[in-house]
Amino acid sequence: QVQLVESGGGLVQAGGSLRLSCAASGSIFSMNAMGWYRQPPGKQRELVAVITTGGRTNYADSVKGRFIISGDNAKNTVYLQMNSLKPEDTAVYYCNAVRSDTYARYDYWGQGTQVTVSS
Repeated sequence: QVQLVESGGGLVQAGGSLRLSCAASGSIFSMNAMGWYRQPPGKQRELVAVITTGGRTNYADSVKGRFIISGDNAKNTVYLQMNSLKPEDTAVYYCNAVRSDTYARYDYWGQGTQVTVSS
């Protein structure tokens, strides 16, 4: 099992910045990747950014050039630096960890942290 705890959400004006943190514990050695998803009000959850254990990153088109995902292996923590925030970035942000093999994929989720961007 893996436990994920997010922090760093809050209220910010458009154009501002926030940094989200996700502290992982448990069987994290078996994870293939970690990332951030978000769920805007009334919409489905969507991928924001992901980082693999090899350090490769991938971003949603809507956040490219504004958000940066990074990891600190010593602290078992993944970060999401969010810059130039827009009102449409308002959502509950969830940390995700993935373990996958030939036969199955296992997703682990944090409890979510609210990010609200005012115009």
